[in-house]
Amino acid sequence: MFRIGDLAVYPAHGVGKIESIEIRSIEGKKQEFYIVRILDNDMKIMIPIRNAGAVGLRELIDSTDVPKVFEILKTREISINGGTWNRRYRGYMEKIKTGSIFELAEVLRDLTVLKGDKELSFGERKMLDTARGLLLKELSIVRDVSEIELEEEIREILK
Repeated sequence: MFRIGDLAVYPAHGVGKIESIEIRSIEGKKQEFYIVRILDNDMKIMIPIRNAGAVGLRELIDSTDVPKVFEILKTREISINGGTWNRRYRGYMEKIKTGSIFELAEVLRDLTVLKGDKELSFGERKMLDTARGLLLKELSIVRDVSEIELEEEIREILK
């Protein structure tokens, strides 16, 4: 259960702040909603409290989990399916939708490695940017460092 002012991660959208908890009537039934404002784009999302776990709303990772994220980024032995770009895209999108920062790190790593081997499709390039942005936002908050500083550190890891 989140409280007003808490930070939470909403899959595929990133870190948001719980602005309020409101009761709304939907189809004649009263429901409680978290009103979450996404930090990166100021988007406001209503999430039914009873479905928050099912949609993947979660707390930010603990700072003790950050090294695990970096270990995932450092791994170079990856399996990239030899299928078409759109099959890879769907697989990566499923990972992003889980809301797991570890899955997100895998997507960033895999697409970065793939980019070194061949040109990415437009969709893959956009997904690479999305994965990088989502990862940077959460990790910069958890580590209390600027996104610019963290981006440089991740760039070095991914070289």
